[in-house]
Amino acid sequence: MSNEKIGSILYLGDTCMGEVCFYPHDDEASLMDMIGEDIHISHFSCPSKRCSPLVVLHSIASTGFCFKMKPNGQQSQNDSLNLINLYNACLQEAKTAIVELGDNELHLVAMPSGNNQEQVPCFWGFNVVGGLYAACLGMLNLRCLAVVFDLDETLIVANTMRSFQDRIGALKWRISGEVDPKLVDGMLTEIRRYQDDQKVLRQFVENDHIYYSGKLIKAQSEIVPAPSEDHRPLVRPILRLCEQRIILTRIDPTNRDTSILVRMRPSWEELRNYLTADGRKRFEVFVCTMSEKEYALEMWRLLDPEASLISPKDLHNRVVCVKPGFRKLLQKVFHHGICHPKLAMVIDDRLNVWENTDQSRVHVVPAFAPYSVPMVDSSNPDPVLLIVRDVICKVRIDFFGDFDKSLLKRMAHVLYETDVKKLPAVPDVSKYLLTENKENANNNVYLPVQYGMRNCEVEAKLNSQDLNLLPYSGPSCVLTENQDVISFMQASQQAQAISTPPSSTHPQQCD
Repeated sequence: MSNEKIGSILYLGDTCMGEVCFYPHDDEASLMDMIGEDIHISHFSCPSKRCSPLVVLHSIASTGFCFKMKPNGQQSQNDSLNLINLYNACLQEAKTAIVELGDNELHLVAMPSGNNQEQVPCFWGFNVVGGLYAACLGMLNLRCLAVVFDLDETLIVANTMRSFQDRIGALKWRISGEVDPKLVDGMLTEIRRYQDDQKVLRQFVENDHIYYSGKLIKAQSEIVPAPSEDHRPLVRPILRLCEQRIILTRIDPTNRDTSILVRMRPSWEELRNYLTADGRKRFEVFVCTMSEKEYALEMWRLLDPEASLISPKDLHNRVVCVKPGFRKLLQKVFHHGICHPKLAMVIDDRLNVWENTDQSRVHVVPAFAPYSVPMVDSSNPDPVLLIVRDVICKVRIDFFGDFDKSLLKRMAHVLYETDVKKLPAVPDVSKYLLTENKENANNNVYLPVQYGMRNCEVEAKLNSQDLNLLPYSGPSCVLTENQDVISFMQASQQAQAISTPPSSTHPQQCD
């Protein structure tokens, strides 16, 4: 803590709260220059239900604690009355006073003091991205974490007529140079599976209906809500083969060449139901993909048809598309302060598409390969998403186990005079994913499957823990292989068949 004392005048709107003295952290002198001689509180945070403001801010402030603040000692008690009232309101209602600093918020946290003889209104200050405190306060109070899903080869595999032809051509080229009869037989089987789906897609492209198992199945028109006020709702032809986990759709309803056959990964419904079971939000859901936006939004609509995981009003911000040449970054996914990376985990089939800073948060799954040998079917189920369900459930248990038993208890004894260097460490999701990834943290998408705890075990532990949560003593508050990229919609706009490189199995993704 710096010994430098900086004087200023604190205001709540136009009302003067009195003269205050700041004691900035060693490396926060530049922040104090930004604040200036007059500090204006613009509004207050929502009161907290379980977690004290100090716990939340200590958990999410990237730069940590910024300064300590207390009244100028030369003021009379009457001159400090407004500041005393502000202090008591913040302390009793478990809320913070917020000073806006551009895109950031400076939160003033009322702190109890070890000096019982003088009831001095004293505060700690934290600097965070605007909106981050409100978002993370809600998540921590609800014991909720974030999960970020990749799309292609993690949850789905999608193909156009052109990408089917490219994949078939690539397999035929490999067969021409292969001498192992078993490998040749496997590739021939894979070709037949691609050709079967290609025939189904061709019927949909040409007629908006298909003949499947001797039955005529017609496409149904589905209204797709507009992603923003600048767009109009779309009406897309959709054909669903639920038992086969196949959906046919058309990204641009006016261009049949943008028709796609999508295969959904087995057990997605079980994972989705866990995320929303019993009307209780366990996870905030996000999507990060290297696909084009229109494609990504439609794929997610197929995965979340009832918008139970991401509400329509949040869809545009929570489905994040990374441009070619860039790697994925949680800081970009959580733009506008909607979450903090410490509270998030990622489900992806590849690790090297993420920036190094986020790779410890990635749970790598084997790539979804529905056409390969052996093919996933009802007698040989793909357990990957069931394991994902168990993994994220266990991570949530372990994270909040440490959060409740260690951080909450220890932070309850922190006083204004406490040395900030002695504050307890903050739980980080990456710590609890480490055991899942340390053996498999490489760029091979075909990773061995690790079986986690069965879901009934995990849920029993989770329910037991939730019944013994230690609520904050403030008032209750309901708180509101082959990945080259082409521009899918650019091809559509040019009224051409969608074209992917010969090695691509997807219309437009690199993830």
